[in-house]
Amino acid sequence: MIQVAGRPYRVHVLRLLPGEDVRGSLATWCMEQGIEAAVIVSAVGSLSVANLRYGGRSEGSLITGDLEVCSLSGTLSKHGLHLHLSVADGDGRMSGGHLLTGSLVRTTLELAVQEIGGVRLLRRHDERTGYEELVPEPITP
Repeated sequence: MIQVAGRPYRVHVLRLLPGEDVRGSLATWCMEQGIEAAVIVSAVGSLSVANLRYGGRSEGSLITGDLEVCSLSGTLSKHGLHLHLSVADGDGRMSGGHLLTGSLVRTTLELAVQEIGGVRLLRRHDERTGYEELVPEPITP
């Protein structure tokens, strides 16, 4: 286990607009705001396209239509993102996985993002998993 203690910091309230790419917008926002560590606390809205990578797969799968965001969770930093999304289609069928670039807002996506003070969330290649994995480290405020 890797563990670092931080403290609650600012809470940001964001609204993504129709046509915005969710992952791209959040990555840009993290860079512009200099976000070292944050988590998504709440997310509600809709997508017209969800690009998801399902567990154990290397490629994304596109889902299109009127999609309701049922959950969006994960860690954010200017050093990288790890986000999971679940959506329901017009018939209530659920799909979920890793949020990839190309997931587009339909009407709105309202987010509350909790910044974590005293922590930096880095991503480094992990030989055991083959993925860029979380490496949290303490920082001086």
